[in-house]
Amino acid sequence: MNFSWDLVDTILLDMDGTLLDLHYDNYFWGEYLPFYYSKQHKLSLIESKKILEQYSNDVRGTLDWYCLDYWSELLSTDIVKIKSEIDDKIDLRPHAIEFLAHLNKINKRVILATNAHPKTLELKLVKKDFSEYFDAMSSSHDLGYPKEEQEYWHALTKKFDLDPKRCLFVDDSLPILASAERFGIGHLLAIPQPDSQKKPRDCSPYTGISDFCQLI
Repeated sequence: MNFSWDLVDTILLDMDGTLLDLHYDNYFWGEYLPFYYSKQHKLSLIESKKILEQYSNDVRGTLDWYCLDYWSELLSTDIVKIKSEIDDKIDLRPHAIEFLAHLNKINKRVILATNAHPKTLELKLVKKDFSEYFDAMSSSHDLGYPKEEQEYWHALTKKFDLDPKRCLFVDDSLPILASAERFGIGHLLAIPQPDSQKKPRDCSPYTGISDFCQLI
């Protein structure tokens, strides 16, 4: 696709499902944690999944949904430790590093804008350290709001002195892209296949990019 880099000063990039394959997270929350929880509480796997799904639905889209401290306390277990047991599944999406290197080469400001908890970010950087390509890395937990809320975008643009119209934001979540659009972020791109083990989805009304080489 043709993208005019002259239109943007800053690129805001999501992490999970955008730079990193979402398969790790989907597998952890959908399979590995339910199995662990079922053994811990002597439940069937079906019962475990049902309980965890209800817990998740109770806080979906809020900061707690992304907070490892919240889940560790709720489930009385060390979520970071359990996540680290399958950290071999943490992987970059196609040509992510090449894309980041390209942004550096054309002298664009690059900011990681993630809802991931700081402990999640730390865990993933140990396995796939892409921090050198970023001018800044921002967790929504540091700002006090998830990306789903307008307050997040106010806090982010204030913290980094951003011109929303001159920003490109790339994310795999359509509700989050809609939130960014409502705020006035000027350029938006979606990821149709955030999980490499699942089929691509329709990203309308946003333009989707299946591989970062499309932007290089």
